[in-house]
Amino acid sequence: MLIARAWLILVDILAYILLFISLVLFYLYPTLSKVPILDEKKQVSSTFCPEVTILTGNLPLPKLDLNATLTEADLRRMGQKCKAEEYGMHENIFLKETLDKRLDVLSAKMGYPIFIRIFKEEALLEVWIDTGIEYEHLKDYSICAYSGHLGPKLKEGDRQAPEGFYKVRKRQLNPNSKYHLSFNLGYPNAYDRKYKRTGSFLMVHGNCVSIGCYAMTDEKIEEIYALVKTALNQGQKHVNVHAYPFRMTSANMNLYEGNNWYEFWVNLKEGYDYFESEKIPPKIKIENKRYEVYE
Repeated sequence: MLIARAWLILVDILAYILLFISLVLFYLYPTLSKVPILDEKKQVSSTFCPEVTILTGNLPLPKLDLNATLTEADLRRMGQKCKAEEYGMHENIFLKETLDKRLDVLSAKMGYPIFIRIFKEEALLEVWIDTGIEYEHLKDYSICAYSGHLGPKLKEGDRQAPEGFYKVRKRQLNPNSKYHLSFNLGYPNAYDRKYKRTGSFLMVHGNCVSIGCYAMTDEKIEEIYALVKTALNQGQKHVNVHAYPFRMTSANMNLYEGNNWYEFWVNLKEGYDYFESEKIPPKIKIENKRYEVYE
């Protein structure tokens, strides 16, 4: 009986010791989560979303100055910015704003010369318009469907959407397409024929169905078709359409360095880089079975 009571007293003493140690540690090393939140606004660090991860997930967190005072609005904005940067949710005004508004912003009109870029991986069709000095970004359209995978079209029936530099002329427009409206990309071009690539009727069209074409919704193809048609009717000889596997940034090129089509994409990047730099569609010719950009 005495031994049992002795053990109980010892346990109580140990509990008090542990509690005392915990209080000391808590006082010396307060938790990092206790950042004061007040109503008045204070200036905080402008560096958001550094490459810092936590054990409970992979979402980068903002680097906080523990001596700063944050408002609730500060924390909300920081969270929204981190989320947007992590998941690529930045607002795209070229998708959101109407065609009429974008024309008004650029002081441009239907019938001005245009240039089209297509990006497979991003499922995006860009329209640029000549405002006199250079081409400016007019509008983006989400591609509803395309078939195949990254890489060029090689032969009839492979269900691949083409990649390369193409030209659309008046004769390639089809207002009576069974896919609502369409225009032929002109595949195979001279480059494709050098490699004996086959295929026909590769289009940008409506109806959101693809077996090798770039398909849009009917509403979107109406705008794109009208831009192409009016530009050609106003004297543009042809509309350049550049179809890429993805945005040809250095980072993306590094990601695909081991791909079978890497060298082909390096060649396409020359045209991409020229437009990114000059904001004028490059002149393209075929020499030694490759695309060449020339002045």
